[in-house]
Amino acid sequence: MFWTLAALATSLAALLIFGGARRGAAPAGSDDALAAETARREFAALDRLHADGLLGEAEWNQARAEAGRRWLDRPEIPSAPRAGRNDRRILAAGVVLAVAATLGLYFLLAEPGFPDQPYAERVETWANSTEPLEPVQVAAVLEREVRARPDDRRMLTMLGAARFQAGDAVGAASAFRRALALDSNDAQSWARLGESLVRSQDGEIGLDAEAAFREALRRDPDQLGARYFLGEAEMKRGDLNAVRLLWTPLIRALDPSDPRRIDLERRLAGLSATGAAG
Repeated sequence: MFWTLAALATSLAALLIFGGARRGAAPAGSDDALAAETARREFAALDRLHADGLLGEAEWNQARAEAGRRWLDRPEIPSAPRAGRNDRRILAAGVVLAVAATLGLYFLLAEPGFPDQPYAERVETWANSTEPLEPVQVAAVLEREVRARPDDRRMLTMLGAARFQAGDAVGAASAFRRALALDSNDAQSWARLGESLVRSQDGEIGLDAEAAFREALRRDPDQLGARYFLGEAEMKRGDLNAVRLLWTPLIRALDPSDPRRIDLERRLAGLSATGAAG
């Protein structure tokens, strides 16, 4: 099946190349011939008008002179491409070389005899592997487990965390929503949902993410990540008191030498100075 499809795709590509070349090969001098025919018809029409007495001698001479001037002053139009005697041979050779190079690279770099690897078998291999897995692989294994145990809240939160690490923020948010549908009192899942929504929105703290963070703090005031993001949202709104209330416990929880604490203190001080100046 693979070789049949590859041969059909190659044949179709060759037909498109030869068809395009044939359409682009216009007869030589076709533009000049059209312009000459147009000028001839214009002169003939002027001569008929003169013969019928509709144009006087002076007007007829002037009109013919103007038509001739337009003919001589017409812009140069590049001649259309013309098919040469060896063009088809060159195109055919190019197609053959492209096919030969592709096949050569395939047999050199690929593994033509390698058996198919269905996705389910790969997930099974990852599940039984003793080697560390990539986040995407971990998420695939956990997703299989979740399908087998859809009401396992712990498995859903693990799937959400794995998807988050794999860069699938939308999938992570979906997993955390499913976990919260089973237990809405899980503060950590609310916080992780908010983080997933922020990442899925390119760092913007939208209303849905902000609501998730507030749910997390309502159930557990020690959710420091939720405090940070809500403080960021209040910072954008310029609410100094709200930022101070949200970030002060977070700053206290961090080690004095932690760069994150230093940064938060600096930003809070800067906002206080701005408010005082205002």
